[in-house]
Formats: sequence, structure tokens, C-alpha cells
Amino acid sequence: MIAGWSAVWHDVECASYGTDLPLWRELAADRGGPVLDVGCGTGRVALDLAARGHEVVGLDADPELIQLLGNRARERSLPVRAVAGDVRSLDLGSSHGLAILPMQVAQLLGGEPGRAAMLRSILRHLHPGGLVAIALADPFDGVPAGEALPPLPDIVEEDGWVLSSTPVAVRDEGDGVAIDRHRQAVSPEGELTEEVATIVLDTVSPGSLEAEGLAVGFHVQSARTVPHTRDYVGSTVVVLEAP
Repeated sequence: MIAGWSAVWHDVECASYGTDLPLWRELAADRGGPVLDVGCGTGRVALDLAARGHEVVGLDADPELIQLLGNRARERSLPVRAVAGDVRSLDLGSSHGLAILPMQVAQLLGGEPGRAAMLRSILRHLHPGGLVAIALADPFDGVPAGEALPPLPDIVEEDGWVLSSTPVAVRDEGDGVAIDRHRQAVSPEGELTEEVATIVLDTVSPGSLEAEGLAVGFHVQSARTVPHTRDYVGSTVVVLEAP
């Protein structure tokens, strides 16, 4: 058994994604730091920005992921402060020029009330004129639910284990989209274990999120896009500015 399964599966399913990195680098270069990376996981974006000289605060609700991020930052002598916490009730005592919510972090906060709490919390942590950039994804991306094709499996080898995670179903649940992943782990001795893991993403349009931002005091800036790839759907990135 691998110590830290949560962190390992996060790396399997998220670490190889890099299509959005140019956008986060551009925004960080424009707004400066410290950058607040919400839902940072094991540091896919935080470590990339820190390696480019930006001070980063990485926030995630999973302490296991945060511990691994902290270890990786220390090993590489990178300016990352790793914090375990909930963005909906955040009190870091710090102010930031940029906050980012990559991938589908904003769609895992419990619907509109959770997003409103997140927006209010982030607004308290931004400099005047600071930005929050929030990626939203539609797994169907204009394709009817019955025709949506899952991407190829993600595969990682870790300490003699071979782990793979394959998206096997994408289901419209009305106010959310459920994504089922078939996870397989093969031990160094060849023993196979498997499970199905499901996440449900809240359904929210960029326009709705912009309206929610206006309601808590943000100014709306032009949205950005992250293109789709063979293995990942694209994202619309809502950009809100603190007054």
C-alpha cells in the first residue's frame, strides 16, 4: 500500500495537465504576487509559478495534499506557503494581487451559496485592483450527454505500483455533472485493486458566475479561455477585479 493515497490519485489524475499554465503565468506576471492558488492540490500550478519567481500561497481543503506540496516546495527551495483550509471561510491575514481557481475547483463548492462565500472570502484577501481568475468547465462542451466521449486513461508508476485512472462515464444530473473514474492499482507483487470514484461538478455558466461576482462587489473583466485537448475539455476563465 502506498502512503498518501489521496495525494497519489491527485497526481495521477491532475498532475499531467498543463494547457492552462500559460494563462496563470501571464496573469501572475501582470499582477505580481503573492499569488493565492485555491484548490492547489499537490502543487501543479503553485510550484510552476514559484519556479518563475512568484511568491505563492497554496490553499487546499485536503491536508494530505498540502503536506506533499509543502515537502515539494522545501525540497526545491521554492517560495510556497502551503495552507490547509476552506476558501469559503478563509482568514489568512494576507493580501494578494492575484487569486486563481484552476481546473474545476469553483464547481466543487456546494452550488451558489458556496461560490458566494468563496467570492466574499477572496475579495477580503485581494489588493485593490487585484484579480481573481476562475476556471469553469463544461464536460459536455456542447456535445449531447449521450455522445460525450471520455478521454484516455491517466497512468503513473509510483514506488513499484502502477496506477491508472480512466474516466468511464459523464452524466448530466440537472444541477451538476457527475464524472465516474475507474481506478486501478497494481502492486509490485502484481496484486490488483480497483474502485470507481465519482465527482460531481456544479453546473454554472460564466455569465452566472460573473453576476455572482458583481453581487459581492467585484468588477467584471473580459473572460479568458483555455483550449480543449484530446484528453481534457477546455475551460472558460471568469476574471473579476477587486474595487
